[in-house]
Order: sequence, then structure tokens, then C-alpha cells
Amino acid sequence: MAFQTVFKRYELKYLLTAKQKEKVLRAMEPYMALDQYGRTTIRNIYFDTNNYQLIRHSIEKPVYKEKLRIRSYSRAEPQSTVFVELKKKYKNVVYKRRISLSEEEAMKWVLGKQHCHLNTQIAEEIDYFLKYYKFLHPVAFLSYEREAFYSKDESDFRVTFDDTILCRQENLSLESEVYGTPLLPDGMVLMEIKCSGGIPIWMARVLSAEHIYKTSFSKYGTAYQTMIYPQLRKEAACHA
Repeated sequence: MAFQTVFKRYELKYLLTAKQKEKVLRAMEPYMALDQYGRTTIRNIYFDTNNYQLIRHSIEKPVYKEKLRIRSYSRAEPQSTVFVELKKKYKNVVYKRRISLSEEEAMKWVLGKQHCHLNTQIAEEIDYFLKYYKFLHPVAFLSYEREAFYSKDESDFRVTFDDTILCRQENLSLESEVYGTPLLPDGMVLMEIKCSGGIPIWMARVLSAEHIYKTSFSKYGTAYQTMIYPQLRKEAACHA
């Protein structure tokens, strides 16, 4: 199966109530369709330095930021296909590069235990990232339930809805069960609009009518600010 490996687009985020989601879905019906996977459970392992350099820089809202994760679209086994993803954001445009590998090979590569067998530009970019930051290791497991919709007119306009966003810092394996601390308030859904150009008029109308406004929401950033950093402060106080 061929997978898209390069993405360049805007990613706009909105926090919706269940009622607002219903209204948006109703407006989407003539224009968009649920993708072939339906509702999926996405698992991610985020990598960072010992002092969380990547996420600390990211939440300062710089012009340029980047992060690395390994993602699977189902519970993985050692030979399951997963994605090593390098995600960069520059002046509000998201650039994503990804490589598909077996779960076992992906983990060994990112942890510096073996080289990637693929000789591609994307592999070289990820290798440079790994060498630049050094000593990256798994710091968070993030999962969520996703419904993804694509445009019927074959444009690149996409809409996703994520709920049950969970995070934990133990058992950092894509082979594990899904569990963790919720990152969204009860009943809320994260909607993401992904596009290379403008938002269609019909979508702009429903957003305006339902008073749905763009927000800044990073799953890993929220996990760091609400879970990881408070725990680091607590540990530091205990050793003071």
C-alpha cells in the first residue's frame, strides 16, 4: 500500500462541544466523506531530550518549531507498519515528513540502536534531527480516537475529529493497550481543518453561525503543561 510521505499545509484547530460537532457534520454531508478507515485509535510515542528541550521551545510559540514521534493506526506488533514522523512548523505552515517501517525497526532507529535501511532524503532529514538533538528518548504516549473526512471534489481539504485524547508517561510502547490521563474537558472534541489554501465558504459559514473559533491546542504541549511539568516541579521540590 502506498502512503503519503510529504505534507505541506495549514492545520487549524477548534475545540467543539458535541452539539457543535453535530452541526458541523451536518454541514459537511454534501461535500465530504468519512475515509476508508472509519473511526480509528491513533497511538503516538513522542521523543524529547532529558530536559524536554523540544516541547519547551514549542510552547514559547516561536516562528519555527519541530518534533519527532512514532505513530501507529492500530495496536502494533514488532513487524507492524508504523510511521516515523518529523513535523515542523514555520510561519503557521506545517511541514511533515514520514517514513513507514516496522515497529521494531522504527524504535531501534530512533533510539540509535541501528541505522534506517531506507536511503531517502526523508531518512537523511530524520538522521540529521537525531544527531542534532542527541540522546532523544520516549517521553510520552499519546492516543486518541479519530474520525477523518476527505473532500468529495478530490481537493486536499480534510477535516478530522479527535476525542478521548489520553496521555501517560509509563509503558511507552505502541504494542500496549490504550489508557492514560484525559487531556480534554468532558464532552469536548478537537476538530482540525487541514488545507493548503483557504477554507471553503460552506465551512466558514457553519463556523461563524455556531460561534466556533480557532484555538491553539497541541496535544503534546498540553500534556507537558498539565501533566509533565507539574510532576517535574513536584519532584524537584522533594529533592530540594
